[in-house]
Amino acid sequence: MDERTEALLGSAAFFIVAPGTIAGLVPWLITHWRFGEDASLGVGATGIVLILLGLAILIECFLRFALKGRGTPAPIAAPKELVVSGLYAHVRNPMYLAVELMIFGQAMLFASAALIAYGITVWFGFLLFVLYYEEPRLKREFPEAYAAYSAAVPRWLPRLRPWRGEAPGALASSSPNTPRT
Repeated sequence: MDERTEALLGSAAFFIVAPGTIAGLVPWLITHWRFGEDASLGVGATGIVLILLGLAILIECFLRFALKGRGTPAPIAAPKELVVSGLYAHVRNPMYLAVELMIFGQAMLFASAALIAYGITVWFGFLLFVLYYEEPRLKREFPEAYAAYSAAVPRWLPRLRPWRGEAPGALASSSPNTPRT
């Protein structure tokens, strides 16, 4: 089996296990996907849009990790290349944001305060994981590339224009540093 196929299969398995549990199974256990008493059509429709947007973002990111990064989002089979293209050119953590969109979308759809509390708890967990595990690991594995990337691309709030590998603070017309992917 080639590296790309392994990365795709590993990503698919991790997709089911991690986001499938965090944004699927647990919200179902909380709500049984039943509409709350305060559910409204407009808020519910907005929730559906957030869920679908989060799912699309998540799928794009998982595919990008497998195809560009040659690995999976799972820490045990992390990408061999630093992924800084696609949605990663706008924000450093689009997968976590996608999962949050899905959780809060379900909270809106099912009018569930419990899912709002769960979403906040999950976000706090993501924050701690990023600060104390993920970012230190990326700094060790890709010291120069990650330093330039993290200086230019925000952790949580997406930048409007995609980062193209330019040095932090440099004008877009200056010669870009070439990131790994």
